[in-house]
Amino acid sequence: MDRSKVVFIFSALLLFLTACHPKTSQSAKRYPFTGRIVSIDAQDQSAIIDGDAIPGFMDAMPMSYKIKPPATLGQLTPGDSISAEVVVAPLGGDHSNTFSEYWLEDVKVTAQKDATPAAGPKAMHMPAPGEDVPDFSFTNQSGKRISLHQYRSQILLVTFIYTRCPFPDFCPRMSGNFAEIYKQFGANPALAGAHLLTISFDPEHDTPKVLRDYGFSVAHTKEPKLFSRWEFAVVGAADLPKVADFFALTVTPEGGLITHNLSTTVIGPDGKVAKWYHGGDWQVSDLIKDAAGALDHKG
Repeated sequence: MDRSKVVFIFSALLLFLTACHPKTSQSAKRYPFTGRIVSIDAQDQSAIIDGDAIPGFMDAMPMSYKIKPPATLGQLTPGDSISAEVVVAPLGGDHSNTFSEYWLEDVKVTAQKDATPAAGPKAMHMPAPGEDVPDFSFTNQSGKRISLHQYRSQILLVTFIYTRCPFPDFCPRMSGNFAEIYKQFGANPALAGAHLLTISFDPEHDTPKVLRDYGFSVAHTKEPKLFSRWEFAVVGAADLPKVADFFALTVTPEGGLITHNLSTTVIGPDGKVAKWYHGGDWQVSDLIKDAAGALDHKG
């Protein structure tokens, strides 16, 4: 084959491979980060961190972050103040504004754990076991007004989402976990009398119809009986601040999406907090175990 043809073919192949495999590092964004460690999940190689505001990216809020390299986790303790660099990698193409993953690098401890707990009017409320849950009201997937006190005598599992959430490790993961729990209703004695409640904090978009369609989608069924054990509801805009404050939920609308953390609570038959999870570092088996414990307590 002519030498010039070989060079041309090789050059074309190189351009093709470059186009098909763009360097994601060139499009990843990096921001200076500071915050305080809330909890550590060594198995998931992540930590819940109460992060300070990141100018140009997001407001101050607690979130779960992967830590790279994972060995860094061994140097961290809940309560430590840290500095780091948050790396945000977009999907690219038509999804350039949707982030596929994010993590922290170059994590350094700037202050050791303070034995004195945070206090004052700006301290975040954390639902504690034995604490009475206020009788908050919501509108469910059927347009019906419901309130938390109506579930007294039942074990109520509550989590928060919004249906447009694009992050797989956030709302879709919570809904997927609840779907797994729903599958075990009727077969697992630990879930006898348990009720699932998924609450949206996006009243502008998540209408009863949207919630109903979303429920059928995540539960993989079209049977209306779904809603007798698993309801989908939305909190009104006026009540959202109070609900968010009690359940340690941070909600910040931004650019058509909502920046938020995760909050899941097991409420006992007595209307008190049995267990609260900050973030998504819980498993289906954890909530089932908590439900069994709440059922035993009732007995």
